[in-house]
This record gives sequence, structure tokens and C-alpha cells, in this order.
Amino acid sequence: MKKVFIDGSAGTTGLRIAQRLSERTDIELLSISEELRKDNGARSEMINSADIVFLCLPDDAAREAVSMAYSTDVCIIDTSTAHRTAEGWTYGFAEIGDLKEQIANSKRIANPGCHASGFISLVAPLVQCGILDKDVALTCFSLTGYSGGGKKMIAQYEELDRDALLDAPRQYGLTQSHKHLPEMAKVCGINTDPVFCPIVAPYYAGMQVTVPLFKTMAHGGIKDIENAYKEYYQGPVVNFVENADQSGFMSAGLFSGRDDMAISVFGNEDRILLVSSFDNLGKGASGAAIQNMNLVLGIDQTTGLNIGGLA
Repeated sequence: MKKVFIDGSAGTTGLRIAQRLSERTDIELLSISEELRKDNGARSEMINSADIVFLCLPDDAAREAVSMAYSTDVCIIDTSTAHRTAEGWTYGFAEIGDLKEQIANSKRIANPGCHASGFISLVAPLVQCGILDKDVALTCFSLTGYSGGGKKMIAQYEELDRDALLDAPRQYGLTQSHKHLPEMAKVCGINTDPVFCPIVAPYYAGMQVTVPLFKTMAHGGIKDIENAYKEYYQGPVVNFVENADQSGFMSAGLFSGRDDMAISVFGNEDRILLVSSFDNLGKGASGAAIQNMNLVLGIDQTTGLNIGGLA
């Protein structure tokens, strides 16, 4: 039985990982008392006693935790931004290129950001097959539920007397310096950061990331793009899905509570919409982390995940 420690288990991502793993019989969850949660000696002991460590911490705290790991056997899966573009770390999106094999053999895995997961799932395959050039200048529009902002934002949205402005979608990242941008460009292999428009809306969980294209931006038409995705994504976690809309509408909550992801293409030969639908807490966070752990353990990558067809 493998030993797993979650450093930062009180946060949204950590809580969801802990809940999923508590239902498994192949995992022993190591725990630390509340009074020792910030004691570095106790944390170090737990980190080095585990086979797998999930870091669900702010960036600086995640770097500190990594410095405590002296055991050469422990595998660290970091859900923070701290190591996503760092040397020596494997990017934890198993469906892109040969990352699945790299993850399975890695001791340092950087879990992707939620917005980044949607953008990368759409753009990386098209760059790799030559439909999009590395010099392409893209725009990304991303809708997320408020749970993506963590416990503080969840509390704000769930207050009975919350600010009326929270009743409408809110755009952020207005300075175009969002923390997910470096990984979005690097993993996709593009030379220019996209114009990125993230929006948080008053629903709990679910994500919809859209990348629009003019036909002049792509080498090929809408059918070429669809066929590229069909060939690239063979499941079981990420799949190309045709007709994923509902009578002309597409809800950002389509995959709420799930750990899989749907890739869809809409539009016409002149203007094309690439759309990735998933849960910001699922494939966008804890679901991806558990998938990465399963790959490291050499077991079915969907173990403990909620995978299903479109409703």
C-alpha cells in the first residue's frame, strides 16, 4: 500500500484530493495534526515518509516544501504555479505529446493550471501537427466557476449578503500578466503569449475555454482541425466530442463534478471556435493530480476519477 501525504489539505484542491483518496483501498493517507500543520519539522517528516506528496500550497510555501524533501524515493506533485516552467519538472498534462511516459517516470510533477489546461488542450495538438504556426497570435476566452478562486473567494460568493456585483460575471487578469500565461506558451510551443480573458461567474464549478480562429490563421479548414483532434485524443480522460452544444447553447457547467474533458469545434470555414469543457477542480486541478499519481503508480490512470459521457 502506497503512502500519500497532502501538504495543504485544508485548501479547496487539497480537500478534494483527500476526499477522493479516502475512498481508495490502495492508498494510506498520512495526516498531520492541526497544531503541527505549519511545523516544518513535522512536515518534513511526513514528506520524506511518503511515496507520493501532493503540494496544495501557495507558490513560496511549495518551494519551501520541495526543499524539505531529502528522500530520493518520494514523488512530489505540485498543484501550485511554482514549478510549471521549471527545469527538472515534468508538466502534468498526460495527453500532450509524450508527457504520459515522462510523468510515469518522474519524481517531480507540476500539475497544470486550470485555464492553462483548457488552452493547451486546444492549441498544443494543432501546433504539433502543423495546423497552427509557432508564431501564431491567439486570443483565449475562459469562463470558470468561483471555486477556482479558493476558500476566500468561495466564502465571498456564498455569503447571504454578498456584494451585488458578484451576481454578474467578472473579468480579471486585466493587466495581461496572468500567472498561467508562461506555461500556456511554453507547453504549446508558441512564441507569443495569447491575449487572455479569464472570467469568473456566479456558479460553483465548471470551466469552458475558447480559442477563436480566423481561417487565415490555420493551415487547413474546420474539418482538418476536427480530424486532428479525433486522432490526437483517444481518451479515456480527454476526448473529441461532436455536437457538444445544447440547442445552440453550451454551458460552462457541462462537466461540473467530473474529471474528464471534452474538446469541440464550432463555427464555419471563415471563423472557427475551439472549445474545451471540463471542471476547474477536476481535470483543471485535483482530477489531473490524481491522474498523474495513478500514472506514477503504474495503475489505470482513471482509478478514482469520475469519468462519463455527455449528459
